[in-house]
Amino acid sequence: MTFPRRRFLHLAAAAAALPAVSPTASALDYPARPVRIIVGFPAGGTPDLFARLIAEWLSQRLGQSFVVENRPGAATNIATELVVRSPPDGYTLLYVATPNMTNGTLYHNLSFNFLRDIAPVANVGGAPFVVVVNPAFPARTLPAFIAYAKAYPGKINITSTGTGNLTYMAAEYFKMLTGTDMVQVPARGEAAAQADLIAGRVQVMFDPIPSSIGYLRAGTLHCLAVTASQPAAVLPDLPPVGQFVPGYEVVGTTGIGAPKSTPGEIITKLNKEINAGLDDPKLRARFDSLGSVTITGSPAAFGKLLASETEKWAKVIKFAGIKSE
Repeated sequence: MTFPRRRFLHLAAAAAALPAVSPTASALDYPARPVRIIVGFPAGGTPDLFARLIAEWLSQRLGQSFVVENRPGAATNIATELVVRSPPDGYTLLYVATPNMTNGTLYHNLSFNFLRDIAPVANVGGAPFVVVVNPAFPARTLPAFIAYAKAYPGKINITSTGTGNLTYMAAEYFKMLTGTDMVQVPARGEAAAQADLIAGRVQVMFDPIPSSIGYLRAGTLHCLAVTASQPAAVLPDLPPVGQFVPGYEVVGTTGIGAPKSTPGEIITKLNKEINAGLDDPKLRARFDSLGSVTITGSPAAFGKLLASETEKWAKVIKFAGIKSE
């Protein structure tokens, strides 16, 4: 069977047009099945709590299940690589946190480049930290804590959720600016770190407000300061670390990312719905109650923030000589 030349050209043109139409059509129908949000931390930690709030909102708004899947390990590198290797179709997303901005400097054999291989989707917000100590610790204020650390170098043990995580980096930044000598004793996840602190096996932790607020209210832990530049709304009487340590400010950056080459229409749709959630009074109140500062904006603005945070922490890592485990 043969085709007239004109008929053949029409069929060829129609076939060539199909790939260009398909991504747009799929974006309009997105999501057509459940979506995974991969979290590189154990359940119960701050990124996990935030991811579940966003997943619940998106499930309600878009009529499909957004399911949080915890893949902890290797300072979030396991989770990040899983997303990097996933199809760029919007059905596997990454919950972005500060380790994604430090690992490129800490690890030299990664098979991916976070800034290159993960497309920014939406900023969710910042989580200020608090400097918390075991209630039996003799220092009850941050100036007293600094004085104690300088009087007893190497005698204070700091717990964290692992090298490269912001609980670790915040402490190293503090040591750098105060000239104190304290020993890092990383734990496996926030729950384990908090258990060590409560039991008195370690003395201090730089912990996100959302995961520590319950302990602070119960008096199980004692709080010395907040790492943001201003007092936190949920802890208004707590002074900022920067009041005593000029230049110190740490706020965890979190948000949603997707594999590179994910269709722009899908990223735009997710960004619009996440921003709508962060503007919703009820959802925003839930973030506020956890001590988070919600931030809306475009994917491009989130990408610029990720790049600037990566640069900031690279300087701290190199100055302090921090090595990956």
